[in-house]
Amino acid sequence: MQRVILHSDINNFYASVECLCNPALRNKPVAVGGDPEKRHGIVLAKNEIAKRYGVKTGEALWEARQKCPDIVFVPPNFEKYLRFSKMIKEIYADYTDKIEPFGLDESWLDVTESRSLFGSGRTIADEIRKRVKTELGITVSVGVSFNKIFAKLGSDMKKPDATTEISPDNFCEKVWPLPVGELLYVGPATVRKLRHYGIYTIGDLAKCDTKYLEYWFGKNGIMLWQFANGLDTSPVSNLYAKSLIKSVGNSTTTPKDLVCDDDVKITLYLLSESVAARLREYKLMCRTVQIYVRDKELFSFERQEKLDEPVCVSTKIAETAFRLFKEHVKQPYAIRSLGVRACDLTMDTYRQMALLPESVKLQKQEDLETAVDAIRRRFGHFAIQRGLMLTDKTLSNLNPKDDHVIHPVAFMR
Repeated sequence: MQRVILHSDINNFYASVECLCNPALRNKPVAVGGDPEKRHGIVLAKNEIAKRYGVKTGEALWEARQKCPDIVFVPPNFEKYLRFSKMIKEIYADYTDKIEPFGLDESWLDVTESRSLFGSGRTIADEIRKRVKTELGITVSVGVSFNKIFAKLGSDMKKPDATTEISPDNFCEKVWPLPVGELLYVGPATVRKLRHYGIYTIGDLAKCDTKYLEYWFGKNGIMLWQFANGLDTSPVSNLYAKSLIKSVGNSTTTPKDLVCDDDVKITLYLLSESVAARLREYKLMCRTVQIYVRDKELFSFERQEKLDEPVCVSTKIAETAFRLFKEHVKQPYAIRSLGVRACDLTMDTYRQMALLPESVKLQKQEDLETAVDAIRRRFGHFAIQRGLMLTDKTLSNLNPKDDHVIHPVAFMR
């Protein structure tokens, strides 16, 4: 039986929710993008009016202001977006339990078994669009196809509030003329490399000899060829299935450039505390610490270090992160963004007892931080802080765990 897959994409999600909740914004160019005064900032979403000025998702707030002087910036409210995302998934769940989120605003739905109850894939897509618009006051665009890749491509083809169907009979006509960069996981670097070999469209990629693609890109070259030819067979996960946690991380764009070691330490300790608290919450430990660094010139890099033993202690994570930073960043520097990630995770359920002094010290530190977790749950994040945080309240005025930005779920797991 041929599958019927939908991909539903909420149009301008964050901006649409903000305009819905504040009618005064509806006829103005609006972008959701943090605090322009504190520079927590890129454009996360924009409404249709801002889009007409050329404002793009991912660009800096000052760039958006140059294109559209009258633009209104609204700080993100992820609690609000989570609530709307949950309500939309409740509508999806009326048609199928095979729902796979792709971030807060996108989801795949497998409605193959639902057609006998609700009609064709297009019929179900149109009904979902109508219900979202009527019940929630925002719009979605839906792609209908026989695999996940083409369904997502369909939802991007026509916006806002539209249904686009890509079938086995018409995908060559609809998909192959598109630029190769429109295909999922063909990013700018891959586009440049493909163009170097004379591949400009999805059709060019589909017709390319697989032995060359494998030579140029390895296994990913074969995967992209399969995507272009409509051979994606990846299933849509069940709504209630839990994905395996492979890493725990957090990052922030700082309210001012970090120009000395103390500035960097404050930020790294803040991020490490949120990462360690999540590890303990999930009953996990990490064997590897990774840092992400971006300077004021927007040059960025990542570095990582293996630990002697698994930990879920912020002090150890922060010390490792700071050591990595010092090894790879020389003064003078001006850092704009920092990130800390715990990788190579292991379960904390069955931990072997250790008598070595360093292990005993780590256990005592973990007990202390567990007590800090309890205090913060009861009285708030700022009820207890490290003394280091009091040296610069501008940098330390951040609750990195509760204010954590939610990133899209990866397609390939």
